[in-house]
Amino acid sequence: MRVCILASGSKGNSTYIETKNHRILLDMGKNKKYIVEALKQIDVDPKSIDIILISHLHSDHISALETFIKAYPATVCMPEEMFLNLPSIKNYDHIKIYDDEINFDDLKIYALKSSHDSPGSRNFIIEEDEHSLVQITDTGYIKNKYFKLLQNREVYFMESNHDVEMLTHGPYPEMTKRRILSDEGHLSNQASGFYLAKLIGDKTKKVYLMHLSEINNNPKIALKTVKDTLKEYNVEFKDIKVATQNEISEVINI
Repeated sequence: MRVCILASGSKGNSTYIETKNHRILLDMGKNKKYIVEALKQIDVDPKSIDIILISHLHSDHISALETFIKAYPATVCMPEEMFLNLPSIKNYDHIKIYDDEINFDDLKIYALKSSHDSPGSRNFIIEEDEHSLVQITDTGYIKNKYFKLLQNREVYFMESNHDVEMLTHGPYPEMTKRRILSDEGHLSNQASGFYLAKLIGDKTKKVYLMHLSEINNNPKIALKTVKDTLKEYNVEFKDIKVATQNEISEVINI
């Protein structure tokens, strides 16, 4: 499995995942031009994308979807709640409706219900043979019932959206602050560290912090807070990096 974060942040999100038989885009934020150019940087022909997963319907996760599938008609996977709330693709011929799992031959995708203010929102575990990737973003919390399934995976892409103090004392309207801090909002740096402390295991190789707010966070604070929180729970893990808005990550081989 090869994985690369193409973009992660408040202005657009997309992750590339390559398995033995499939080439996947998880979310389609930013714009088609950016995604196509990012794929070419890692020697991936956009015509080879055959699966698109959508985590939820906010614009920073779907803004490139319609224009991309007009040029490159991949199978778009989403639960029924999302499909019913996205009329712009109701006549698209390549839709796969799922509930909690998606299977494509040797590829298994767990679609975990997230807690976010968007219909049908999901987080994902991508699993092929003995290898696995977890991506958790845009959720106010992680449900306890998923912990066992999420534990001891090889790579975690974990939301670390905001620093609570920066958000609390920042310029956002009070209603927006309450939304972000709510159970249907986003994970803070400290919450990210807390969940990672529960999930990281001896098989875990790498962690990327995702979806950092440009206004209410910065990479140094996010990284320090997550590492400090892990230490509080006596978890030693060094390979933690921060995904960025306008630069692709390294290509990770799982």
